Amino acid sequence: MSTFPASSSVAPSSTEPWLRGTRTDVPAAGRAVLHALDLATEDIHKWTDGLNDLEVHAQPLGLPSVAFHLRHIARSVDRILAYAEGSQLTPEQLSGLKAEKTGDEPRADLLAEVEGSFANAADRIRALAGADFETFRGVGRKHLPTSIGGALIHVADHTQRHTGQIVTTAKVLKALRG
Repeated sequence: MSTFPASSSVAPSSTEPWLRGTRTDVPAAGRAVLHALDLATEDIHKWTDGLNDLEVHAQPLGLPSVAFHLRHIARSVDRILAYAEGSQLTPEQLSGLKAEKTGDEPRADLLAEVEGSFANAADRIRALAGADFETFRGVGRKHLPTSIGGALIHVADHTQRHTGQIVTTAKVLKALRG
């Protein structure tokens, strides 16, 4: 039984997701991964707000574009969860990986891809949250060693890493406006 309140009266903008008392129906480790995705969603929206479509695809100072990071976040979450589930990548996932650096989608479509990926991921994370986190999982053609828990944690830290890069690139883009 959870010792957390069923809901929180704290406004989402004033407190990070992990301190809101939400998602208490999910075991703690899975909940932490979901909260990392919640925080990424909020940061992505906050920092890309006001960027136009050209800016989203720009590479200021040689940095990877915001568009690349958005595509990469959405598609890598799916790939990492496939490994956590004990699967190898499908041809569609491999094709998506190869296409991450190209495209001219509008910002709204890129955000929708991330949100769709996270919605799909939430159900998958919930399903894995009660699993034995020490269960072996092999990653890639070489079946590099990890575990269900290792893959789930990587969903969170990898997403946060690329979200931070979006924040940095967005700040540079806004500063270059003069």
